[in-house]
Amino acid sequence: MRAIEFQEYGGPEVLKVVQAEAPEPGPGEVSIDVAYAGVNFADLKARAEGYRVPSLPFRPGLEVSGRVRAVGAGVEGIRPGQEVAALTGGGGYAEVVVTAAATVFALPEAVSLRTGATLPTVLPTAHALLHEVGRLRAGETVLVQGAAGAVGTVAGQLAKAAGAGAVYGVVSEAAKAEHALKYGYDEVFVGPGFVDDVQRATGGRGVDLALDPVGGDTLRRSLDALAVFGRLVSFGNASSAEPWQVGQPELYPTGRSVSGFSILSLAQTAPGSLRELAERAFRKVADGTAELPVTAEFPLADAAEAHRLIGSRTSTGKLLLRVGA
Repeated sequence: MRAIEFQEYGGPEVLKVVQAEAPEPGPGEVSIDVAYAGVNFADLKARAEGYRVPSLPFRPGLEVSGRVRAVGAGVEGIRPGQEVAALTGGGGYAEVVVTAAATVFALPEAVSLRTGATLPTVLPTAHALLHEVGRLRAGETVLVQGAAGAVGTVAGQLAKAAGAGAVYGVVSEAAKAEHALKYGYDEVFVGPGFVDDVQRATGGRGVDLALDPVGGDTLRRSLDALAVFGRLVSFGNASSAEPWQVGQPELYPTGRSVSGFSILSLAQTAPGSLRELAERAFRKVADGTAELPVTAEFPLADAAEAHRLIGSRTSTGKLLLRVGA
């Protein structure tokens, strides 16, 4: 089979096509003939910085769609030939991938394999940020950093569907604002001056819930944009900034709170909860509540080009690798 791997850290050029034996599933595992693989910013951090890379060489790829090839001992409820989406934790840039059965999800009948590859990381993450972690209530206001990205595109729609009073987004450039405004956002702010924009839009009150995948100074500003008793959910560190200790001086005066979420960590610590979350989130696509547009698609061999596009910070929506479709 063909796969993409890197043997050293660096730019997109370190991604190479290799030939390898198709892996076989062990106990509790499933092998999948991959149709599409999602491309995520975490894949770029793995390639450039070693994020969640246990050793080299390494095959990136956190999510796939495809058909079940084989199941290992003890696996129930999954059958060969079944169309599925899966959270892999690595190795998804390949024609065949093996992953734990606990993170393999049957696709709803209305969802294609192409759409299915957009679901495993993005939909459960967006749902958890708003509901399970963020505890959004009808009428509340929401602020989403990276509003034109994959999670941001879905979060705007889910927040609006949940009855948010207003949904605000933040993007890095005006062209991305046009994309976000199509997907549930009432207003989209451009650049680091969003705190003043939030104060203007909310009459000085601030927002009830802020979602931040950037970290660093953006996380600080997101906290400043909160209303009294507001909640901030951190779900990434795209800035690669040093972790920031949030404590009494920032939280006590107005009763603000900060929490966090990582779907990859949840997959390791609470796979049962992940499955329940994924089922709830996938239904939002099957019933038309939310959609995630595929804005660019590359053949597997062109994975480096997909990484260059995401690394340029100009992409919107979701990027896919076409593997065996």
